[in-house]
Amino acid sequence: MGFFIRLVLLFTAAVLLALSAHFNPGNVVLFYPPYRIDMSLNLFIVATLVVFTMLGVLFYTINLTRQMPERVAIYRRTKGERDGNKALRDALKAFFEGRFGHAEKAAMRAAELPDNAALAALIAARAAHNMGQSDRRDAWLAGIEDNQPYKVARLVSMTELLVDGHQSSQALQAVKELNANGTRHIHVLRWALKANQQAKQWSEVLRLVRALDKHRSLHPALSLRLRELAYQDLLSDRSHDPESIRRLWFSIPAEDRLKPFVACLAARTMVAQGLYDEARNLLEKALQADWDERLIIAYRDTAAKEGSAALLNQIERCEVWLKSYPTDPDLALTMGVLCLQQKLWGKAELSLQQALMYGSEPVCLREANLRLAQLNEQLGESEQAAHYYRACALI
Repeated sequence: MGFFIRLVLLFTAAVLLALSAHFNPGNVVLFYPPYRIDMSLNLFIVATLVVFTMLGVLFYTINLTRQMPERVAIYRRTKGERDGNKALRDALKAFFEGRFGHAEKAAMRAAELPDNAALAALIAARAAHNMGQSDRRDAWLAGIEDNQPYKVARLVSMTELLVDGHQSSQALQAVKELNANGTRHIHVLRWALKANQQAKQWSEVLRLVRALDKHRSLHPALSLRLRELAYQDLLSDRSHDPESIRRLWFSIPAEDRLKPFVACLAARTMVAQGLYDEARNLLEKALQADWDERLIIAYRDTAAKEGSAALLNQIERCEVWLKSYPTDPDLALTMGVLCLQQKLWGKAELSLQQALMYGSEPVCLREANLRLAQLNEQLGESEQAAHYYRACALI
C-alpha cells in the first residue's frame, strides 16, 4: 500500500512540475561581449542541476579514490579478523570433537590474528599434548610466556598438562608461580593436589585436602583415601626417632588422630620406637571415640611389662569393654593375650576360648590357637599344647 502511495505522489509531483514549466515565461540571457546566449528559464534550471550533479559526482569520485588505500586496508583487516575468528571456532570445535590434529592446524591459522594468538596457542598446546607431542606443546606455551593477560590461563594449562604427563616437578613449579600470583581458586587447588600427590609431598597433600574439604570440593571417599595415603607415608617413614614421631603426631589435627587407620599406623610406629605408653593412650582415646577391630588388634601389641601398673590397667579396661562387646572375638583375644602376659592363666584361657567360640576370621583363630598352645606349654600340658599347635597349623 505504501508503494502505491509513493508512486501516486511521484506522478503528482511530475505533473505539477510539467505544468509549472509550461506556464513559466521566464528567460535567461548570458552576455559576454561579443557573445550572447538566450535560453528559457526552464532550460537554465535543468542545465544548472545537471552541472551541479556532475560536479558532485566528480568530487565524490576524487574523494573515493583518495580513500581507496584506507578502505582496502580496512577490508583486509576485517577479512583477517573474520577468518581468524572462524579459524578459532574451528579449532575449538575440532578440539572438543577429539580431532586434535585439525584443532592444532586451525589454531595455527587463528594465531595469525594478534588478538587470538594467546588463546589459539593454549588450544594448540592442549591439542599437541593429547597427541603426545610434548615438544610442540611446550613450544606453544613458551610462545605466550610474556603475555600478561593470559598468564594465569597459561600457568593453569601448564599445571594440568604437566600433571597429566606425570612431570610433577615442573607442575609444582607452575603451581608455585600461580600461588605467587595469588591464584588459589578451587580448580587450581585440585591440580596442585594432584601434582603434590605425584611428587609424594604428603604434608602439602594433607594441607590441600583440608582446604578443599572446607569448600566441599572433594568426594568424602576420595578425601579419606588421600588422607590415608598421606598418613601412611608420613607415619611409616623409617627415619623417625621417638622425638620426631611425637612431633609428627601432635602436628596431626585432633579429629584425624581419632580415625582408626591413622591411630593404628601411629601406634605401630610408636611401638617400633619403644613408645608403648603413648601408643596405648592414643589407641584408648580412638577406641573411646569409635570402636573398631583394627584398633583393638593394635592395642594388644602395646602390652606393658608383666606386673606393671600399665598392664593391669589394660586388663581392667578390656574387662570394661567386654561388658559392652561380649561377643567381640578380637577383644576376647586381646584380653587373653594381656592375661597371658600377666600370667593370669585362668582368665587367659577363658578369654582365648571365647575368641575361638566367636571368631570366624582365620587370623583371629590362628592367633587364639597359638596363644592357647603357649599357655598350655607354660602349664606343662604338652599334649594340649600339641593339640592347639596342630589346630593352628591347619587353619
